[in-house]
Amino acid sequence: MDFAISEETKMVLATVRRFVAEELMPHEEEVERLRAVRPELAAELREKAKALGLFAMGMPEELGGGGLSVLDMCLCEEEFGYTKDALVRRAFGSIPVGLLNCKGEQRERYLLPAIRGEINVAAALSEPEAGSDAAGIRTRAVRSGSDFILNGAKHFISDADVADSFIVTAVTDPEKGARGITSFLVDRTMQGFMLGRAQPMMGLHGTNTHEIVFTDLRLPASAILGEEGEGLYQALSTISRVRLAKVGGRSVGMARRLAELSIAHAQQRRQFGKSLGEFQMVQGMLADMATEIYAARLMVLDTAWEVDQGRDPREKVSMVKYFASEMLGRVADKAVQIFGGMGYSREWPVERLYRDARVYRIFDGASDIQRLVIARTMLRTGEPLF
Repeated sequence: MDFAISEETKMVLATVRRFVAEELMPHEEEVERLRAVRPELAAELREKAKALGLFAMGMPEELGGGGLSVLDMCLCEEEFGYTKDALVRRAFGSIPVGLLNCKGEQRERYLLPAIRGEINVAAALSEPEAGSDAAGIRTRAVRSGSDFILNGAKHFISDADVADSFIVTAVTDPEKGARGITSFLVDRTMQGFMLGRAQPMMGLHGTNTHEIVFTDLRLPASAILGEEGEGLYQALSTISRVRLAKVGGRSVGMARRLAELSIAHAQQRRQFGKSLGEFQMVQGMLADMATEIYAARLMVLDTAWEVDQGRDPREKVSMVKYFASEMLGRVADKAVQIFGGMGYSREWPVERLYRDARVYRIFDGASDIQRLVIARTMLRTGEPLF
């Protein structure tokens, strides 16, 4: 077992770490206050990241991306976890993996411009009646000659306010169930597209979510992403990568920042004539933090390594998503407890990180769904999956 990280990866991580600390973290309070990243700041950060070769790092090198492996991207996501999601999106790009299914003219119109940072593309899957149940969507795309007529609505769509185009899943053949769902590429300028109401959230301020509505929106067959009927498979494949890197890796990074803040506070804060760190109950909380972060980190990296070997460890991805997000919640709660009143105050980053952490147990498949996937697989195979 070789746990060594290559020198090239170490250099990338050092650059990312420095960029996050120097270029992103100083803007956290502003983004939290405005609940947005100013367009001029977003453009500035994107250009700086491009100049360092840090934009679209997870996209294939032959297409103009950074060509990083899944393992390397998980390590980068750890560093991303130190700052706000909105700043990460604007600086490093938030490019749906599903765009790799583009073919022909779609590559020149959507995939390559997204990798170059010329357009923003958002994924539109969730609906009011279909969150974790991705197969339960009701948006319909009905054939009309050689075209499709799209009707329906999506919600909780991140970056809907800044996206130029969307990957939209819709039912094209209700009789086929999950195999009757297709992905389409939809431009916000198309007649019949409407940006719906904003949906303000408890945390992740700046990463704005909106409803989007489609009313008799006509799409040519050339707007199909991949093949007809592959929409759910594409969506679940994309979500699997997101669960591993963005949720797993970033949960570890956010937990690390909380632990570091807690350690510093425990060393500096004095109560009853001694530092907080001298109290055994505080020591116990710090020890629990470190142990759980360590466990989650190894789960993320082991699973990422398997993906890079061409395997499909989807049950392990579910375990990562479940454990890492729950771990982050426990670490955030302990951090607030260690900071006491200051941890509950908006004057300190712990309060914000606590709010931001809560959604990790919900989005991209809630913890309860992941537990069902893990348990049902074990009962079907008769094996513990490790």
